[in-house]
Amino acid sequence: MPAQPDRFTDVRNSEEFGELRRAHRSFAFPLTVAFIAWYLLYVLLSNYAGGFMDTKVAGNINIALVFGLAQFLTTFLIAWWYARHAAAKIDPKAEALKARMEAGE
Repeated sequence: MPAQPDRFTDVRNSEEFGELRRAHRSFAFPLTVAFIAWYLLYVLLSNYAGGFMDTKVAGNINIALVFGLAQFLTTFLIAWWYARHAAAKIDPKAEALKARMEAGE
């Protein structure tokens, strides 16, 4: 079946597609802003609060190392959380939309 641009435009303008976009944006945008703020806090503290970041926590482990490792941890947690969110809220809507498009509705 040849591509029909009107079908794609109709789907893009549909309420169903709007819900799909809202489900993605309502999760991804706030979390992206929060993660960037967390990262910038780490960078700013590293540049302007060297004494604080050099504070020993245990042995040779200082706050800077703990914050740096926490960056990795939060990255993996956000990816895991997004995968759960997508599986529960985004994928079912996307599959329904895809099935409707493939059926020619």
